[in-house]
Amino acid sequence: MADTEQILAKMKASIEAYDSDAAVAAAKEAATAGMDLLVAVEKGFAEPIRALGEAFARMEIFLPQLILAANAMEAGMAVMEEAITAIGGELETKGVVVIGTVEGDIHDIGKTVVAAMLQSNGYQVHDLGVEVPASRFIESAKSLNADVIAMSALLSTTMLYQRDVIELLNNKGLADKYFTIVGGAPVKQAWADEIGADGYASGACEAVKLLDQHREVWAK
Repeated sequence: MADTEQILAKMKASIEAYDSDAAVAAAKEAATAGMDLLVAVEKGFAEPIRALGEAFARMEIFLPQLILAANAMEAGMAVMEEAITAIGGELETKGVVVIGTVEGDIHDIGKTVVAAMLQSNGYQVHDLGVEVPASRFIESAKSLNADVIAMSALLSTTMLYQRDVIELLNNKGLADKYFTIVGGAPVKQAWADEIGADGYASGACEAVKLLDQHREVWAK
């Protein structure tokens, strides 16, 4: 038990210290220690990243710190997911989300934080990166059997590409298949309503709350 608690403490500390190398090392230690890996993910990585997200919402830490913590968790989770798959297991998930920054926009900080918070709150997240065209959002959602398509736009000029995704879904008769959410600095609820998105989130914690509150709508 002591070894287990020590490893969990190392995992938690790696997130709180924003240390990707330490997160990888702790994850490898957990994977070879005979621990319950699902518990290790929850206690070691998910709980501290959620706590940091809440601290960020209270303005107790700054965005760069949250980004570094998210990067550390992502590095550690890659090891954990491989280890869980190797023993024939799988991470429990509330739902599958594809997320990306829309076409023409190279900003990824906010999107990365949202992806990390969703992952730490039990969602399986596939980050498509930046400058993602409408067709790729939809193709990825189909191939990954996604429940949610999340689109970020950090420029007022690229908000229009969020609308393109919604319109393409409508044209393909897929509007009811995916729950669509939009966000980003220039995006507001009025814009989400105008383009027919299913939801709007102003930040990472809000995105988690939005999906949690509407699971009965989109969960398959």
